[in-house]
Amino acid sequence: MAPAMIAMGEKPKPPVVLGGMASGLREVYESGRTKDVEWRRSQLKALIRLLTDKEDEIFAVLHDDLGKHRGESFRDELGILVKSVKYTLQNLKKWAAPERVESPLVAFPATAMVVPEPLGVVLIFSCWNLPLGLALEPLSGAIAAGNAVVLKPSELAPSTAAFLAANIPRYLDSRAVKVVLGGPNVGEELMEHRWDKVLFTGSARIGRIIMAKAVKHLTPVALELGSKCPCIVDWLDSKRDRQIAVNRIIGAKWSTCAGQACIAIDHVIVEERFAPILIELLKSTLKRFMAKPGGMARILNAKHFERLSGYLEDNRVAASVVHGGYMDPKTLKIEPTILLNPPADSDVMTEEVFGPILPIITVKKTEDCIAYLKSKPKPIAMYAFTNNERLKRRIVEETSSGSVTFNDAVVQYALESIPFGGIGHSGFGQYHGKYSFELFSHKKAVFKRSFLIEFMFRYPPWDDSKIGTLRHVFSYNYFLLFFNLLGFRR
Repeated sequence: MAPAMIAMGEKPKPPVVLGGMASGLREVYESGRTKDVEWRRSQLKALIRLLTDKEDEIFAVLHDDLGKHRGESFRDELGILVKSVKYTLQNLKKWAAPERVESPLVAFPATAMVVPEPLGVVLIFSCWNLPLGLALEPLSGAIAAGNAVVLKPSELAPSTAAFLAANIPRYLDSRAVKVVLGGPNVGEELMEHRWDKVLFTGSARIGRIIMAKAVKHLTPVALELGSKCPCIVDWLDSKRDRQIAVNRIIGAKWSTCAGQACIAIDHVIVEERFAPILIELLKSTLKRFMAKPGGMARILNAKHFERLSGYLEDNRVAASVVHGGYMDPKTLKIEPTILLNPPADSDVMTEEVFGPILPIITVKKTEDCIAYLKSKPKPIAMYAFTNNERLKRRIVEETSSGSVTFNDAVVQYALESIPFGGIGHSGFGQYHGKYSFELFSHKKAVFKRSFLIEFMFRYPPWDDSKIGTLRHVFSYNYFLLFFNLLGFRR
């Protein structure tokens, strides 16, 4: 959600329509329709069919919205989504099953279970930079958990939003899964209604508005926000390791929606002695990677172009440009740009870059970066290219971030086995794989006991004997408890 812009000319739905939709979804949920595991499986299978049947159309809308090459679209959105939904399908039965947990012997005979249950009716706000992935990845988790869902795609990716609105009702259960198009006014109206959970992906500014509105109904909120993701590059003796590191840095900066991603590398921290080598390698590799058109997406719109060009128009920052800097407002293209030690108080260093500009900050020793990182807000992701195991341990133990990835970048987003999410100012709540299922589930504790055995020491009137017996119970000292119950005392 950003400045008002209604997707594909769609008129905002009036409050009475949105309210009726919300209450209708709640009726569907209360009927038990979405709780059935076979229903959930059918919806996930339908989602896979949508993604495979409409592959060419998906490539077209992502190119229309962001200028993404079909290779980037498949790698970052379509392919990864199909993989993720298939993984959920394979594991759904296990995730949805009650989990038996330990119950104390003193409660015998008894059983204790943790039963996952859906939250109810959930609302998902997706973002424009991965407009398909950030919509359908959490949607698949919400469906797998058994919820009824409203999806609000970003109006800033209008072609993808219109595609989702047209095709989700054709493939999924239109009674239980709704798509709502519109701008900020529609988003604000949606937040006037009661939801059982809201997931928002976007800026911290809008995240604060979402949280403030959620207070009215005490709605739980998960936020995935932006941050300045740092990348430490240690001295690498091997030429091969250096080249691989540079390949992966370029992939995680310029080849991921032109750096317009919350997990893209924001800036690099490197030793002074290694900086010239790194910069030359970046230049030569960029020349090869970007030799043909389509190697990098375009800037979203004129507003974001002006924000990024404003960084470079600062004379102090312009003096730090060591590569690139060319900008074309007509095509919304900004050349991959490298800065060396821009002023620490400049906008490019205090705000999230979210674009194809890469500041490189030098330090005397790589270990100095630990203190630097600890002084900054906690990012959604942190990266480090190093073979130094001590440095790796220090980064894990002494810094805080949503995730840490060593010797690669951005690929952690593709792993269903680990959670994705921020911490502190970069957000809270985690999803992907089982974590998506859990984000939209409630773990209900179920404890069952028999009438067979009754212990009177748990009830008044109180005396020292009962308190002593309770001490044995709470310390799990069943040997002494047994003798106590037989009337023996120490």
